[in-house]
Amino acid sequence: METQETLELISSAQNGDRDASELLIKNNSPLIKSVIRRYKNKGVDYDDLYQLGCMGFIKAVKNFSSEFEVRFSTYAVPMIAGEVKRFMRDDGPVKVSRGTKTAAIKINRFIEKYKRENDSSPTIETIAAEFGIEPQEAVFIMDSNKYPVSIYERNDDENARTLLDKLQTSENEEEKLDKMMLKQIINTLPPRDKKIILLRYFADKTQSEVARVLNVSQVQVSRLENRILSQMREKYFVEK
Repeated sequence: METQETLELISSAQNGDRDASELLIKNNSPLIKSVIRRYKNKGVDYDDLYQLGCMGFIKAVKNFSSEFEVRFSTYAVPMIAGEVKRFMRDDGPVKVSRGTKTAAIKINRFIEKYKRENDSSPTIETIAAEFGIEPQEAVFIMDSNKYPVSIYERNDDENARTLLDKLQTSENEEEKLDKMMLKQIINTLPPRDKKIILLRYFADKTQSEVARVLNVSQVQVSRLENRILSQMREKYFVEK
């Protein structure tokens, strides 16, 4: 667990102590640098990357609680990376066109409709066929407008893989970081929420199967799942 000194500094920083915040940044500079180095040579100056990493780190300090039952450094990683990714998506040199954003909205609506009608998620091939595009283009469009769950979601067949799995042939450093971030985020969820996510996205259970495990209705599971995913997106990927 964290040292008492770190916990005290976090508490002081959360109460407005700027010296404590600066000391935390200084002590954790190696952690911040280890995260941002994965985004070097992508059109953003290193000094700017470091400042973005520090902004994400301060957000982690602000929101951290010992009740999460994870190390602060573990909690901070997705916050640091999320701040950099947000900048590169929204303010960086790569801009998303209006047409791509419109296509992403249409794809997301199709996914939601398909899930309601079939109680399962469409495969990337189904989505691509619906819109007459290549699977790789479908994934790009979905990710461009920040629908991260869609490309990680599994179909409900026996040998299901995530949509992203179907396009990946090897795992680079950024993909390893993304997986680590996802695991850390899930570990901060309340027990029931964590169980729903693990059953749905790691045990490959349908909403109906999860409903039977929890002894609730499928509709309730759907609502809970949407609420959990929405909160995860807002807290770790959208928060300014």
